[in-house]
Amino acid sequence: MTTILRLPGDPAELTLPALLLRNAEDHGDLPALSWRTEIDAGWTTLTWSEVRREAATLAAGYAALGVERGEHVLMMMTNRPEHWLSDLALTHLGAVPVTVYGTAAPEQVAHIARHSRARVAIVEGARELGCWEPLLADPGTRLERLVVAEAAQAGPHRTYESLKGHEPLGSWGNLGVLEKNGGVLEQRGLLKAGTQGRTDVFEKAWRETRATDPLTVVYTSGTTGEPRGVRVTHRNVVLNAHALNRLVDLPDHVEHLCYLPLAHIAERMLGIYLPVFRASHVYLCPDPAQVGAIARELRPAQFFGVPRVWEKLAAAVRTALAGLPARRRADVDAAMETARARVACRERGEDPPAELEEAYRTEKERVLDPILALAGFDRLVWTASASAPMPPDVADFWAGFGLVIMDAWGLTETIGVATTNSPAAFRRGSVGRPLDGLELRTAEDGEILVRGATVFDGYLRADGTVEDARDAEGWFATGDLGRIGDDGFLRLTGRKKEMIVTSTGKNVSPAHVENTLKEHPVVDQAYVHGDGRPYLVALLVPDPAAAEDPADLAEAVAHAVAQANTRLSRTEQIRRYRVLDREWSPATGELTPSLKLRRTAVQERYGDVIEQLYTF
Repeated sequence: MTTILRLPGDPAELTLPALLLRNAEDHGDLPALSWRTEIDAGWTTLTWSEVRREAATLAAGYAALGVERGEHVLMMMTNRPEHWLSDLALTHLGAVPVTVYGTAAPEQVAHIARHSRARVAIVEGARELGCWEPLLADPGTRLERLVVAEAAQAGPHRTYESLKGHEPLGSWGNLGVLEKNGGVLEQRGLLKAGTQGRTDVFEKAWRETRATDPLTVVYTSGTTGEPRGVRVTHRNVVLNAHALNRLVDLPDHVEHLCYLPLAHIAERMLGIYLPVFRASHVYLCPDPAQVGAIARELRPAQFFGVPRVWEKLAAAVRTALAGLPARRRADVDAAMETARARVACRERGEDPPAELEEAYRTEKERVLDPILALAGFDRLVWTASASAPMPPDVADFWAGFGLVIMDAWGLTETIGVATTNSPAAFRRGSVGRPLDGLELRTAEDGEILVRGATVFDGYLRADGTVEDARDAEGWFATGDLGRIGDDGFLRLTGRKKEMIVTSTGKNVSPAHVENTLKEHPVVDQAYVHGDGRPYLVALLVPDPAAAEDPADLAEAVAHAVAQANTRLSRTEQIRRYRVLDREWSPATGELTPSLKLRRTAVQERYGDVIEQLYTF
């Protein structure tokens, strides 16, 4: 059942610190935050009362460094306790924590440092210092000091001892600080400041915070241009969490596996704000490559993944199924068809017939759950995705195990989820209905407009003021295109600023064509090009494991393109394509940290290849 929690006031007037106090008072002995120092080590866990105590200590330490109400503090760390707890500590001071993607280029980091006017940044270690230390001498920034969470080498002549990342949090007393003026690394003892009676700063400051105050600024990764700072208030977050909590039934104090970047609004909501609202249990995973292993260990009740994550997981399960004996595989296929039939009934809003329900329960226990258990997914009651279109074949695959991936849609500007499917009402291929308190409509050109209390109040300007992005009636133009069906479900049709206009004047949504191509399992990633051109071409990254014979990979890709073309309009069809031999990722630059395609980056990197596709 959905967690039933005491709300210490009107949700529209609550702040995150008020909810943390509620957790310490009502659920103080329950686990709140767990992490491990090594892959095979045990979990270290803090209860909610301990989390609040550590946050108070850290807040006192940051106050001793001069952090003040309303100022931005930048952070570049993985999903580790120092990151999570510092976020809460700064929030209690009335400061505004801002997480920067660990994969951000130096010029992007410099832009955010200048734009945010931050004086303090908290970074993980030596790798981050290489990017941040030059900014201390950059006259375009106000950056004065770096707080470092790991022992590191800061330069040829400057070394320091700092937080030993694998020790208890009491070692916060050894945080290293690099000063702008002296350029000398020294120990500042944040914990020591907290133990000298300064935790009163924590209690006083958070009680002065109001729901309309900024909670964070999220710099959108975007696909083109410089990041924009989205200002998010306590009210935005709490009302969004309140609406989500009423929509989804979850076990009390449910666990959450926190593995996506905390610079992304999705993980900030799922990994910090919703757990504080629900008094749930967060497991930190600093390395996303370990998420599969941790899921197998924890067997979580909920799991969120962007489509790329679900694609990868599906590919792994498909590979395992391909190795089964023919008779066993036939049993699995039959069980999956039963599960899909049950999902189809639920999708229509019907109760499955008694015989179908009984068959599903039998097959689930006998065939499906043992396979799901190999992935740690046999206890799942809520599965969700967002950020990019979910390939229909991937959704269909998981439906064969009885798992309906609840596709959602939203932007940083809508505090993450704006519309979502739910177990009570879902339509595959849609992104659901609006959350309570949010209005939705489409403009004449199909652009989706949203209005409500969970929509941000504006973009941060470089001078610290806020630029309201809503019109006179409060509507925010999202830049996404869609249509709202008679059933109230939203279906996305493309991205307005990414629309391809061919030389014949036809409009094409590249996302739609790319998604159609990726429905074939051999097409792992796709980029479609054709703006100002007479026809479309594509760059394709194949999945060799999806071809029955690796030697037939080229033939399999050709078949996939031909199959997709049968389902596309003439204007949308792919005339020519090139198969690439390297997977795209945030590290290689073709994907954003949230795994969205950087269209401009792909176009620039493969410009010669694209030109060749238009040359006979």
